[in-house]
Amino acid sequence: MSDCIEDLLGFLSEATTPFHAVTALSQRLQAAGFVAVDTVDRAGLVPGRGYFLTRNDSSLIAFRVGEQPVEAGLRLVGAHTDSPNLSVKPNPIKQRHGVVQLAVDVYGGALLNPWFDRDLSLAGRVNFVDEHGQLCSRLIDFRRPVAVVPSLAIHLDREANNGRSVNPQKDILPVLLTVENDGDSGRHFSFPALLAAQVRAQYPEYEEVRVLDFEMSLYDSQAPAVIGLEGDFIASARLDNLLSCHAGLRSLLAADANQWSLLVCNDHEEVGSASAVGAQGPMLTEVLDSLVDSDAQGRQLRANARLLSVDNAHAVHPNFSDRHDDNHGPLLNGGPVIKINRNQRYATSGKGAALLRLLAERADVPVQTFVVRTDLGCGSTIGPITAAETGIETIDLGVPTLAMHSVRELAGSRDPNYLEALLTGFYNRLA
Repeated sequence: MSDCIEDLLGFLSEATTPFHAVTALSQRLQAAGFVAVDTVDRAGLVPGRGYFLTRNDSSLIAFRVGEQPVEAGLRLVGAHTDSPNLSVKPNPIKQRHGVVQLAVDVYGGALLNPWFDRDLSLAGRVNFVDEHGQLCSRLIDFRRPVAVVPSLAIHLDREANNGRSVNPQKDILPVLLTVENDGDSGRHFSFPALLAAQVRAQYPEYEEVRVLDFEMSLYDSQAPAVIGLEGDFIASARLDNLLSCHAGLRSLLAADANQWSLLVCNDHEEVGSASAVGAQGPMLTEVLDSLVDSDAQGRQLRANARLLSVDNAHAVHPNFSDRHDDNHGPLLNGGPVIKINRNQRYATSGKGAALLRLLAERADVPVQTFVVRTDLGCGSTIGPITAAETGIETIDLGVPTLAMHSVRELAGSRDPNYLEALLTGFYNRLA
């Protein structure tokens, strides 16, 4: 197993929510000598040094300061920290027929059927008042199976294998524990009290915790793994798009310290990016504006910059190969995929694709091309949004993946190494 893959598996295990993903990224940046800042002060930036900032605990921008003026040529890599999941509602407890259940919302375009019969855990951010009356915020992660969404037995649903649909309001409520079925006992189970106990377990310095609100999600507790007869695959939750965040981070750390390089990892891509910390928000543009002294320099920065929007691509599914265009079917372990859509669901232009192909040649990395079937709809990425917000030429690409948006996705075990090499070459101006 390569160092890249071993580190990726560890990162995926840590990054169970966008909050935890940003924490994991921040820890790795600090270990590499990057300096955490709240805002960017151009006058205080030191050439060769790295800096990073976070917003909402769920989005991050990290960059290296080059020797030349930033407007001479900035290289950016963009990805997103969020993945489709089941998010816990504010008043979630339901007690029915001897069990306590959690009411959930579906975040993003999740495949719902794979969530059944999984060992699920809970993680997220909790806001609470401590024993001193101070409002506090902490991340928690139960790190063990605490819930499950049981399937209905085939004996009670003979049509289950004939395309049964899932009603997200009533079919996917996970069960937490059993209670005496007296009609009242479930009301005494307090979800805030459960969260408070977990806060105290993870942060013993808090003697009292009164939870006011929370952002909690369920996740599959099965560990990421390299699988297959010869180890050809990576199976994990949240490959879309933490694999890209991880590759972007490692490439930034490996980049020439004398060149201007930036990594942006936005939250909320899976729900449209329209938020204060999403790609449609002001986070990136504010940082870019802080790196220059004038509007003229800002325009020059944007004109000379290049952005790779890195988000997983659809590999050809061997059981459903007719869902791909015959000439544009990416294969697992075939290298990163250039994503093209003339209707601007992806931002790649012909010029951008040519640049990426030249870069791949010089980095000795195979690349593939994806164009959606003309009679099917196409997903999108932060690419077109970031390009529209900043005016920076943008190229969309990503690692080919199967089971995208499932609770457990599948990628090739060689593709992360290819992607890291390609992004490092991009930062280092191989093309």
